[in-house]
Amino acid sequence: MTAPAEPVALVRPPFALSAASLVSSFDRFAVGPMLVLIALDLRVTLAAAVAVASGYYLAYGLSQPLWGVLSDRYGRLPVMRGALLGATAAGLASAFMPGLVPLVALRVVAGACFGAVIPTSLTYVGDTVAAPIRQRALSDLMGAAALGTAVATGFGGVLADLVSWRVVFTTAALCALACALGLRSVPEPPRGAVAGLGAHLGTVLRERWALLVFGLAFVEGAVLLGLLPFLATALQHHGVSAAVAGLATAVYGVGLWLLTRLVKRLSRRWPPSLLIAVGGSQLCLGYALVAAHVSLVTVTAAALLFGGGWSFMHSSLQTWATSVVPHARGTAVAFFAAALFIGSAVSSSAAGPLAGAGAYGLLFGVAGAVALPLTAVAAATRHRWRAP
Repeated sequence: MTAPAEPVALVRPPFALSAASLVSSFDRFAVGPMLVLIALDLRVTLAAAVAVASGYYLAYGLSQPLWGVLSDRYGRLPVMRGALLGATAAGLASAFMPGLVPLVALRVVAGACFGAVIPTSLTYVGDTVAAPIRQRALSDLMGAAALGTAVATGFGGVLADLVSWRVVFTTAALCALACALGLRSVPEPPRGAVAGLGAHLGTVLRERWALLVFGLAFVEGAVLLGLLPFLATALQHHGVSAAVAGLATAVYGVGLWLLTRLVKRLSRRWPPSLLIAVGGSQLCLGYALVAAHVSLVTVTAAALLFGGGWSFMHSSLQTWATSVVPHARGTAVAFFAAALFIGSAVSSSAAGPLAGAGAYGLLFGVAGAVALPLTAVAAATRHRWRAP
């Protein structure tokens, strides 16, 4: 294993890393406003078309441990560049698929490849930014990902409605190629030697605090990421066009981007447990609004609250994930991301029949009921934890 002669010490993520996170988020969130259009174009039910999203999320989550081990062994940047090239190929091919089954298969491949980007980026920040200022650097990375989310749910929905959903997949694939090329100039940080695979994984899986963080990530992914695409379909169920529904849910990304700036400042004074409590409260309130009534006003307000909830809660949990097993950081962060996106895949798949039946009040009500204990447990346990 080769490493640079001198360690890499940064205060913020490199631009190319942030750009790759933006593109990864764009590809992941663009599908929400397009599900109804995909179902109509391929002549399948909405419940069947949800597999385009849930298959992607599942592959995104299940691939994480593999990417974590590979990045610990072979380096952060080689793994990211190779994965982005794979995502480019899968994204371009999926834009030409004539049927649901091959489309789902290629979106699974794209999800697995894009799955390397954000967790490896988080690990890179953990490797190169000192712990006292790490949450601020991670907030910058989250801000880039949030911008990708806003563009995906806003621009992606409009582009799919006015031109074609296939163009959206093509756009993400070409941007992934540009990022793979741009990452060639980013320095690789040094990393510790990796023991045998079994011992390396055992180091992470024997740490009880790490298992707790992974469990919290699973529930967080189920509560928010897996159900976020259904904000757009709920509006479309009430007669709103895909373009307008996408713009309304794009407020999530805008709110996330803006509030990461606030979290970056508050993290200097507020303890992580308080940030988690504030974020979880916003999730609960957002789901209460859309459970009571679905309209442009309530969905827009809920999307804004979800952006705030994610910026406060998730930034604190992911910072925790970078510190809970520091000597196997890449693998620990990968398991964290795996739990997050497996949770989102499980909930999006389970929610498909409810969405197909138009039972959005029940769907969002259950999500709000789960968000409440998630917030309480996450805040209380983070308050108790002390860095090793």
